[in-house]
Amino acid sequence: MREKLQTDFERLLASYLHDPKEENLYGVQQLNKWIMDQKIPPDEVLNHYIETLKKLIPDLHSDVKTSFDLLLEVMVGYGVQYRVDKNIATRHQELEDEIEVAVHLQRTLLPESPPPLEGVDLGVASYASKTMSGDYYNFVQYGDGILGIAIADIIGKGIPAALCMSMIKYSMDDMDHHQPEPSEILQELNTVVERNILPNMFITMVYGVYDSLNHSFRYATAGHEPGFIYRADTGQFEDMDTQGLVLGVTSHVEYPEFQLHLAEGDVIILLTDGVTETRFDGEFIERADFCELAKKYLHLPAREIAEKVYKRIYELSGYQMLDDQTIIVIKRVGKNKL
Repeated sequence: MREKLQTDFERLLASYLHDPKEENLYGVQQLNKWIMDQKIPPDEVLNHYIETLKKLIPDLHSDVKTSFDLLLEVMVGYGVQYRVDKNIATRHQELEDEIEVAVHLQRTLLPESPPPLEGVDLGVASYASKTMSGDYYNFVQYGDGILGIAIADIIGKGIPAALCMSMIKYSMDDMDHHQPEPSEILQELNTVVERNILPNMFITMVYGVYDSLNHSFRYATAGHEPGFIYRADTGQFEDMDTQGLVLGVTSHVEYPEFQLHLAEGDVIILLTDGVTETRFDGEFIERADFCELAKKYLHLPAREIAEKVYKRIYELSGYQMLDDQTIIVIKRVGKNKL
């Protein structure tokens, strides 16, 4: 490689010194492309140039030759920094590739869409504030019209969050779901999380079981943002009851269960705190304001409700998303309206 560089320099420089026409610079452009492809540092390029010039013009004035030493010293420092920058760029690309793998992993952990459930319309909107999300949701089909619904917020971002998300999913997959009890699900998950995640990470979660035969929703919470229940007969939202410590803080935690019964037109909205911590004019959105905003879209299908609410909040925030946002809508409908 160095012999080629020296030979090409000598040929091109001799040609240009003999006939300094612009077309003779074409060969220099080709050499420059080759130098960049070979990642030859600038101080090495300059050194070859100086040696070639001394060879072609042996009677070069001594002061000019001496000045080359100064120029070469400057370029050596530049060359060192060049190598450092190239190493940083290479490492950055490696990290980008690793993150891309983690992003793909996250996508495989989340369901593409909610499963069908008789008499119920389900919809989800989930968006990451950065490349990777710390929000997680899942649906577990138990059969006989019973569906498990999970929403969680992993306090942390990036690859650790993706790994934690995979741990939650596969832990749930390994559990015995013949008699799904939300409190027991959270207790088992808490044991797994407490044993396996870093001390500075923890997880908030809601796990509920919807029974479409009697349209009841039994759920337990682990330090998660309270959801909402809309009552069609009153036209009002109510806060869902919550009680339970976040997952991963300590072992042997009990998670109380709560139960809701849904009449036709009732709507449950589960969400992560990235939604309610959105800022409008520097202030967090009030839960009452969120309810008024959501109420405008409750006549729509569940997926559209979730998407419309998210997009409207995003607009009102000045298109600034500071945290991941996930909204799950559970809407009781008539059988012929699915």
